[in-house]
Amino acid sequence: MLSWDFPPRSTGGIAAQVSGLSAALAAAGHDVVVLTVADRPAEVHAMPPPNVRVLRTQVDLPWLPPAEAVTRIASANHAVTKLGVRFSGELEGWKPDVVHGHDWQLGWAANSLATRYGVPFVLTMHGTERVRHGGQLPLGHPTDINSIEWWLAFEAHKLIAPTRFIVEQLITGFELDEAHVSHIPNGIDPMLWRPARGGVTPEREREPLVVSWGRVQYEKGFQVLARAMHALRGRVPDVHSVIAGRGSYLPELQTQIDVEGVSDVISLPGFVPDPELRELVHRAGCVVIPSLYEPFGIVALEALAAGTPLIVARTGGLAELVVGTNAGVTFEPGNPDDLADAIEQVLTNDELATILVANARHLVEQKYSWAAIARSTAEVYGAAHLALR
Repeated sequence: MLSWDFPPRSTGGIAAQVSGLSAALAAAGHDVVVLTVADRPAEVHAMPPPNVRVLRTQVDLPWLPPAEAVTRIASANHAVTKLGVRFSGELEGWKPDVVHGHDWQLGWAANSLATRYGVPFVLTMHGTERVRHGGQLPLGHPTDINSIEWWLAFEAHKLIAPTRFIVEQLITGFELDEAHVSHIPNGIDPMLWRPARGGVTPEREREPLVVSWGRVQYEKGFQVLARAMHALRGRVPDVHSVIAGRGSYLPELQTQIDVEGVSDVISLPGFVPDPELRELVHRAGCVVIPSLYEPFGIVALEALAAGTPLIVARTGGLAELVVGTNAGVTFEPGNPDDLADAIEQVLTNDELATILVANARHLVEQKYSWAAIARSTAEVYGAAHLALR
């Protein structure tokens, strides 16, 4: 399995998903080796998930200008390919039965290694560049990445997508046969996010606290939450918010918060370690995912598992995750007034919050367990072997 992001190197939800899937496949009896990259020498020897062997390589040579992102990633694929061509030590002589890549960044390496070993190449597309830009591709890196994704979609023997929304985008956008793409949702370990006492946090212990987290990029919609908080401060007593995470849009978000006059009720703590984040979520009256675009929304799945009432934008994978389940409340993407109404409803209606939490627990346990997702993934591997013949 190849992934650009893998713990402890993590810039989004893909790292957690690859880690969880690899551990679940290993628990099911499969022999899993993960190839990934490292930013620092210390990461090369980081602790892997149980029964999963992880090989990491640094990719800073040859040095290339940081602005040439696609070129640097292409160069990194050379280092990862070298890592997987000839295994040493305890892996000497080891050979994969399938090569599974995640997104486009290590697509060259995944495709090359599958060819080298004469095995199927499976690719999970967690999202596409075209969808990330609302269907309109700006010139430059987005166009380049779209071309790479298109090529990889045809090179792979089987594609996997975490939502039906992305499945449809792959089939229509890349003109693929429906049988080429499988829908397998991302998963989560419910026990990891469950409150310490094993149940849900009683309503009387929750605060009028609105929590959101993730990469701070424009498309994550945190600016919409800032505007909603401006409308809420006069309607919900003591309402306040924490938006955790780092990203390139952080200065603009702080400016938006200042302009809206809500800097006293919105905190931007930056990166928050997982144990502290989970404690924060368990105290919250609700979690809000205000994304303008979201292919799946692992943050939303984490909130469902945490037993905290969830509010999400009605877009992409978020809508698919929540609509029709009664496990969360939705609002129109980019509409701060609609979001403010949803937050007020959840924070002031204990009966609604209790129903949402109960339905969320059932949804997570029935549909998003890692064991079920590992079984579905192994079935795709089998189908990929048939496609290779």
